[in-house]
Amino acid sequence: MSNRQNEQDYTPEEVHEEREYGLFWYSWLWTVLRPVLMALCIFLVVAGVLMGGWNWVSRHYLAPMNDQYRAEADKDHAAYSFTVASGSSLTRVANNLEAAGLIHNRTVFKYAADFLGYGQKIQAGDYVVTKDMSMQEILELLTTGDGKPITKNITVIPGWTVQDIAASLVEQGVLQDADEFLSLCKSGQNYAAYYYITDVLATPGAGQRLYALEGYLAPDTYEIYTNATADEIIRKLLTQTEAVFKEEYHARAEAMGMTMDQVITLASMIEKEAKTQDFAKVSAVFYNRLRQNMTLGSDVTVKYGTGIRRMSLTGSDLAVDTPYNTYLHKGLPLGPICSPSAAAIQAALYPDEQYLAENYCYFCSMDPDSGALCFSRTLQEHEENVKKYSESWRKYDQEHGL
Repeated sequence: MSNRQNEQDYTPEEVHEEREYGLFWYSWLWTVLRPVLMALCIFLVVAGVLMGGWNWVSRHYLAPMNDQYRAEADKDHAAYSFTVASGSSLTRVANNLEAAGLIHNRTVFKYAADFLGYGQKIQAGDYVVTKDMSMQEILELLTTGDGKPITKNITVIPGWTVQDIAASLVEQGVLQDADEFLSLCKSGQNYAAYYYITDVLATPGAGQRLYALEGYLAPDTYEIYTNATADEIIRKLLTQTEAVFKEEYHARAEAMGMTMDQVITLASMIEKEAKTQDFAKVSAVFYNRLRQNMTLGSDVTVKYGTGIRRMSLTGSDLAVDTPYNTYLHKGLPLGPICSPSAAAIQAALYPDEQYLAENYCYFCSMDPDSGALCFSRTLQEHEENVKKYSESWRKYDQEHGL
């Protein structure tokens, strides 16, 4: 065996021969492999560090609370009820999850939700969450909803009173009972921030009104949260009144020497007395009677003040003294008697010009079922009409058990 160790110990011919067949044939391969092996080693070290870091982050922030490192005896497999309330922010949801012990860290949950695109998709509802669920599984669950609607539509019909609205909300399951709703509407004190309610509360005799908010809960169809409170519903309806009573109406009312409350009051009477096609005519009758200093003599105001529902009123009914009895007291009643429609408000501001000019001062029902009215100029004509149609009113009451 040769004891030569370096290429210098060989002749050029021997070096060539050794590289091809002998001791140094692999030297070129090492030159290639060495940087590759070094890079691989560096990669493995970095990958190991990253993997260790990821495992730490996953265990402490992303994994289920019942992770693989927790002893089985320490795991909690119970199902927890978790509620996302309507309007809850992502921050609130994260805080509540951490407080319930369902996630490791609220901040990580919040940033992960935004990064993964779940932040704007979380839906209100009631959910069942376990500590076996990872953070991503919880996020996915909270974006599916619980299958229960979070909103519903309610409709306030023109001509409804505060009591009618409250009864409907209870019937639809929006409110458990009517007490709070009626109490808030009666005093109106919580809604003084609405300028028209401030005006109502400042009017003489405001404390005698059956409900301070009567007339101001605008008829319309509304989308509300299924868990909406009485206060939230009232505010929604009051805000719509402001939208309906446009600036043009304020200018018109001022030109006629009327306040918004007076217009709403008159409109509520018109709403109760007639169908839409006769609104402007009924309005003209009331204006003519006011101009002549006559009592308005409106049955619907007597019914509101007494709670009587019959169409045919007796002399004793008309003699009941309430601030709403327009047979006994001249001028408009104490306040509105229902929620008037936009059409009734417009009629209160723009009465029929022909009926004004021709001085129509009376009307009565011709057909209780259709709501058709008969108008007259004189008391004699009116009394003849009353005699002609009064039997149909009594029949209507009998048929409807009134």
